[in-house]
Amino acid sequence: MLQSISHNSAGKSDVVAFKLAEQDFCIDIGLVREIRGWTPTTTLPHAPDYVKGVINLRGSVVTVVDLSARLGFGAATPSQRHVVIIAMHSGRIVGLLADLVSDILPINDDHIQAVPDIASNPAREFITGMITLEDGRILRKIDLAQLLPAAPGAEI
Repeated sequence: MLQSISHNSAGKSDVVAFKLAEQDFCIDIGLVREIRGWTPTTTLPHAPDYVKGVINLRGSVVTVVDLSARLGFGAATPSQRHVVIIAMHSGRIVGLLADLVSDILPINDDHIQAVPDIASNPAREFITGMITLEDGRILRKIDLAQLLPAAPGAEI
């Protein structure tokens, strides 16, 4: 079903919009498998500071990434209000900790603008485009390939 709604027609796609540190972001809906409420994680020793830990997702161990920490907004203190967006990218399932999911929006691909040249390199590295909504909000479209660490054995 997700595939059927991820691309409405040529030049259009759907995104899942969410908030982090009162900022608006989005990812392609085709990457999202489900959205879950926050559950405590099991911490992994020596994991990067943006890895909250792992959860058991129907028998599979899934890493939960703190998007706020990864994007430089500081570590989140998860509560029952937070959500974990379960996404699949490059054959890996990962949980993305966010403050809340706000919308599922259809986006015309020609409305996605480039990240300004003045933005820092890390911002340009993780963000693939900017989408201005009619209500004045600007969504930053996240590139999961750049955001997530490379899988063990993958070429960097």
